[in-house]
Amino acid sequence: MTMLITKRQSLGLLRAVLVLVGVSALCSGALGTRRGNASLDQRSHRHRHPGHASLHRHRQRAGKEGQVLHRSKRGWVWNQFFVIEEYTGPDPVLVGRLHSDVDSGDGNIKYILSGEGAGTIFVIDDKTGNIHATKTLDREEQAQYTLTAQAVARDTNKPLEPPSEFIVKVQDINDNPPEFLHGPYYARVPEMSNVGTSVMQVTATDADDPTYGNSARLVYSILQGQPYFSVEPQTGIIRTALPNMDREARQDYDVVIQAKDMGGHMGGLSGTTEVKITLTDVNDNPPKFPQSVYSMSVSEDKEMGEEVGRLKAKDPDMGDNGLVSYRLIDGDGLGSFELSTDSETREAVIKLKKKVDFETKRSYTLKVEGSNPHIDPHYLAWGPYKDEATIKITVEDADEPPVFIAPSYTFEVVENAPEGTMVGRVHAKDTDITNNPVRYMIPRYTDIEQFFAINPEDGMIVTKRPLDRESQAWHNISVSATEIGGQHQDTTKVRVNIKVKDVNDNPPDFATNNEVLMCETVPPGKVIETVSAVDKDEMGHRQHFTFSLTAEVAHNNNFSLKDNRDSTASIYVLRKGFSRLTQDVYYLPIEINDNGVPPMSSTNTLTIRVCSCDSKNTILSCNVEPYVLPAGLSTGALIAILACIVILLAIVVLFVALRRQKKEPLIVFEEEDIRENIITYDDEGGGEEDTEAFDIATLQNPDGANGFLPRKDIKPELQFPLRPGGPPAANSVDVDDFIKSRIAEADSDPTAPPYDSIQIYGYEGRGSLAGSLSSLESVTTESDLDYDYLQSWGPRFKKLADLYGTKDSSVHDLDDGEDS
Repeated sequence: MTMLITKRQSLGLLRAVLVLVGVSALCSGALGTRRGNASLDQRSHRHRHPGHASLHRHRQRAGKEGQVLHRSKRGWVWNQFFVIEEYTGPDPVLVGRLHSDVDSGDGNIKYILSGEGAGTIFVIDDKTGNIHATKTLDREEQAQYTLTAQAVARDTNKPLEPPSEFIVKVQDINDNPPEFLHGPYYARVPEMSNVGTSVMQVTATDADDPTYGNSARLVYSILQGQPYFSVEPQTGIIRTALPNMDREARQDYDVVIQAKDMGGHMGGLSGTTEVKITLTDVNDNPPKFPQSVYSMSVSEDKEMGEEVGRLKAKDPDMGDNGLVSYRLIDGDGLGSFELSTDSETREAVIKLKKKVDFETKRSYTLKVEGSNPHIDPHYLAWGPYKDEATIKITVEDADEPPVFIAPSYTFEVVENAPEGTMVGRVHAKDTDITNNPVRYMIPRYTDIEQFFAINPEDGMIVTKRPLDRESQAWHNISVSATEIGGQHQDTTKVRVNIKVKDVNDNPPDFATNNEVLMCETVPPGKVIETVSAVDKDEMGHRQHFTFSLTAEVAHNNNFSLKDNRDSTASIYVLRKGFSRLTQDVYYLPIEINDNGVPPMSSTNTLTIRVCSCDSKNTILSCNVEPYVLPAGLSTGALIAILACIVILLAIVVLFVALRRQKKEPLIVFEEEDIRENIITYDDEGGGEEDTEAFDIATLQNPDGANGFLPRKDIKPELQFPLRPGGPPAANSVDVDDFIKSRIAEADSDPTAPPYDSIQIYGYEGRGSLAGSLSSLESVTTESDLDYDYLQSWGPRFKKLADLYGTKDSSVHDLDDGEDS
């Protein structure tokens, strides 16, 4: 980006003054250097920066022909101004100075600066044209700024010259250290690698200007990791520095790499990173058995496939390089033993290939070889990659359980055979020298329903009840054999499979029991159904079912049957004119014979329903109800309506009964003791203490005062004997005396709590003006009391006022009855 200054006839030439401060003067070699202020006069200086400055010639044509042409003065193309970054001086940095030829110094010219950072980073003195940088600049944030300068009249702001554009470039200093952006690094290199093997390359970056000086010129060095590794100073490639580095001796290395700018010279900035290098494994170690001879033992009662012993060859290599494969290469036990490898532990497992017998052979010898399946050809000279060991196996004597002659048995028995029918015989023998007798039994869990029994001495299996093949065609049981008199009490079991042979004892049935739907307009001779049969019994190769109509319907006029001789039969229509209104369902009994030995037959009924169809014989309806119920209501709808009516009637009856029950009188004017009745009403009483504070039964029956009544406010821990009470009081006992006696008993009661309890009774005492509130006393007195005052006691006493406020003959009769 450049700025062009041209000379017009009516305007002066704009002068530019560039001030270089400090180190920035070194970068303007084409313009000259000096401290302080340096001015460029475009008329006196002809030297320009190569590649950026050019001289322009302008010719101005006259408006009329023949006018003299004048050549315009040469203009200067500005290149770049330089300002050093990170300047921290006390005063703003003077970047340059603008000056115009028309500026006579009287202050009529005003200089204006615009563009990137104008007014914030760069400011201009509008009188002198001096440009200053007011803030510290960072080249890594922005390397250059494009500005535009212009001279205008101060009073009118009218441009005196066209705008001129120039660039201020921030000059770099070494203020950024190198950085490893992707550290820490992880690398892998095979063990035993040659010296100089490349491990990896690390690269650091420097934010400084790589085109200026040595600020971004990096040199790499290794600070940690010698003498195992080295790094190339210019490229940062890490290489091995020692031969034969063994992973089994040391696997991991921590290497620290440094990158330093300024070409590594003193004063440069540096940065470090860590590189974790791991030696990967190669197959450089052969397998080795820890022992040359291994001793093992096996009991003669061991089964085939059981483990005899284990051994393992050690290989310090990892992964596939450390895998060891084993094989038996020699020995007299190759036919009796086999070798396999445990996939998890990588051990050689010796197993029985066939049973051994102590009485026949008592020891075996095997030779096993362990070798690496994956061999690196670079290290063949370090071999051989295999090792051998000898295994000596001793056979131990054992009291073996009996052995069945066959591994399993299969027998057949006819179904429905009577109890005690022989099924088959199993046989086991004692293989020891003693040859003890054997006892047989059937474990209960294998024959839960106890279909079979076995003779414990000879192993003969018999049935205990008839068998049904259709219920269970096969019976799988086990028979155990135990040696009698031997030390080894373990049992040997054998599987016995018993097949139940079929007998033709089940009659055939229809394969499906679906109804046959037939149109009313079906023509005679049409097949309306093809029936088939099934039989629970097994069907012979040439056995098939035969069908026929029973004798009672053999000559009916509606339907006929034709046996197809392929275990199916076709049903034909004999007439036309079927009507649902006349008969909507026909039942056709069919006899089915299975032709077995002995032959079995059954009679099955085929249901044929007459339906209404359209012209295409598509069934529309098979229900006769639309003809019976012209209203169009189905049976379900009628049932629902009737149920609703019954429920409504029940609700009405219940409501009337409740109403009548509420209208019954509250007082029964019968010859009953009023004290024996409990009157329940909905009005709220005087509180819970009216019924819970004392025992009302005692007040009603003073004779019960002598009985022991437990306290209700506590639960006594000890039971004390009843204290003898006073003489029984008469029916007219004074309630006041009764309460006092009860208080005395409560005070002397050892089970009473150590605090007072208040008991409320409906008796106010003899000195009370209100007298007694109990209605009991009114029964035994002949005083005629006026209860009309109860009307003024409020709603709680309204019920009492209604009961006692109005006296009638019935009440007097009741009182007379009580007195008598």
